[in-house]
Amino acid sequence: MRSGNAVLSGYGTTIFEAMSRLAGAHNAINLGQGFPDDRGAEDVLQVAARALLEGNNQYPPMMGLPALRQAVAAHAARFYGLEVDWEREVMVTSGATEALAACLFGLIEPGDEVVLFQPLYDSYVPIIRRAGGIPRFVRLQPPGWTVDPDELAAAFSPRTKLVVLNNPLNPAAKVWSAEELRLLADQVIAHDCLAVCDEVYEHLVFDGRRHVPLMTLPGMRGRTLRIGSAGKTFSLTGWKVGYVTAAPDLLQPVAKAHQYLTFSTPPNLQAAVAYGLAKDDAYFGLLAAALEAKRDRLAAGLVSAGLPVLPSEGTYFVVADITGARGLRRGEDDADFCRRLTRDAGVAAIPVSAFYEEGAPTHLIRFCFSKQDAILDSAVMRLKEFFGR
Repeated sequence: MRSGNAVLSGYGTTIFEAMSRLAGAHNAINLGQGFPDDRGAEDVLQVAARALLEGNNQYPPMMGLPALRQAVAAHAARFYGLEVDWEREVMVTSGATEALAACLFGLIEPGDEVVLFQPLYDSYVPIIRRAGGIPRFVRLQPPGWTVDPDELAAAFSPRTKLVVLNNPLNPAAKVWSAEELRLLADQVIAHDCLAVCDEVYEHLVFDGRRHVPLMTLPGMRGRTLRIGSAGKTFSLTGWKVGYVTAAPDLLQPVAKAHQYLTFSTPPNLQAAVAYGLAKDDAYFGLLAAALEAKRDRLAAGLVSAGLPVLPSEGTYFVVADITGARGLRRGEDDADFCRRLTRDAGVAAIPVSAFYEEGAPTHLIRFCFSKQDAILDSAVMRLKEFFGR
């Protein structure tokens, strides 16, 4: 039998699936995979249900329903002061991962170099390599996940086609500072390249911070493709509705890729997301505030169990340092520790080393806090018992 594609065949089951299976096998509380455990925004659900029963369920336009594309443009103006032409600069996709794939397949030529920041979301590198791109990695330095300006500059070359920026950053829960964004924009402009910005956690930032899209910086409007996600904004990760905003000449090749990937996205979900993006400011503020409270709840519990935590500025996640954890075995890395924690403590986490392609730290693990308070409290109790606290 002939083998499958060599690039994709080289990747095994994702760490999220592997840890979720292990959690299920041991009846563990799953704080590994990043999704909320509530129903999401109830009024948005009702709009989707009505659109399903009363609306058109045939193919919607390839670029997305006009109502949703208009809503994405209005959202960009409302929150970021961006003027967006909904007809020429917005496209709807079947989730942010499809948006990423369409951007990368649509823009990368074999041999192009792509700058990435480690730790990174696990879908980026396989797609880039399958498209023929060459990843160039910049390591963010814990505990603050800071950017070394010299290392950043060294990652760019005359062959750089684009940079992929995840902000806020999964898994490190980092929100990029204005200075860091300016450093990055300077390199993009100096090397005449592009930026694909994964901003799915744009409304999940904490402690009074404000999300700043790279697209809003001087010189970046025509170089940036901005990706958003209804799944994170409305706590409906199973819907898989994403959207790309970019200048017309950038969006055109991405749309070509999109038409051969998924072509369209369920119209009733699009209608509901269009409604949701117009919700009042209170919704978006309460969403961030509720998750910030959950972050504080779990972080305090982890510390009381003997696991120091790193700063969590946004997203669904908090990272803990297992260096001095009671009962840590000699030679045990983060992956081994997470497997043992799942089996013996009944709490599943994700090893941060899974988000690296090279030079991974082995002393950090990621927990998801977008769960019911009772679930978080139960997980902390199990961890305290496991660590003898």
